[in-house]
Amino acid sequence: MIIDSRYNGPPGSANGGWSAGTFAAAAQGTPLPAPGTRAPDRPRPDVEPVEVTLRRPPPLETPLTLEAGAVRDPAGRLVAEIATVAAFDPVAEPVDLATARAAAADYPGLVNHPFPSCYVCGPEHADGLRIFPGPLSAGRTAAPFRVPAEADVVTTWAALDCPGGWSVLAPGRPYLLGRISAVVLATPRPNDECVVTGMLTRAQGRKAEVHSSLFGPDGDLLGYARATWIAG
Repeated sequence: MIIDSRYNGPPGSANGGWSAGTFAAAAQGTPLPAPGTRAPDRPRPDVEPVEVTLRRPPPLETPLTLEAGAVRDPAGRLVAEIATVAAFDPVAEPVDLATARAAAADYPGLVNHPFPSCYVCGPEHADGLRIFPGPLSAGRTAAPFRVPAEADVVTTWAALDCPGGWSVLAPGRPYLLGRISAVVLATPRPNDECVVTGMLTRAQGRKAEVHSSLFGPDGDLLGYARATWIAG
């Protein structure tokens, strides 16, 4: 596995959601559904949901290996761990597209972003997903998401990453993804305008548990995630 430099998060490292999706897809060992096609609502017995824990910033343009649930760099250093996870339910509720657009207009990252070149949510990444999660009520976010032509399961993992994080991120309070698990029910169709929502469910010390959901243009649930973010 090699993560292209396009899919960056913080400077010099890969986006957490994109990395986790890449590792999860490799661990499951199944072909990714083509864009716009339906993935199984429930995984087959031999392909269980996985949880990805990032142990160090995933490097870019670096060959990574996966063996026995461990992703390692060429020096043998542990980058991520992958394990099976019990089923969980979606938590972040849907909003309509107009509400998501209005929230995105108030996206804090447009004026104060800890990593403005992030592939998913960075306003300075012209070739990124450009998902700008703005606030709803306390601890909730929403954003529209225009699906790129090459969207696949890994894209869905990435889209579910930052909207959850921005439910706890604030100016002067940077957080980084530590752990994420996701359920992808369907890959979004290219050029569809979807909605992503995020929600903070618990914060304790330096850790915050967040959830996110991705909805298609008709309001269908396409995927959902839960994640742990850690204060920097």
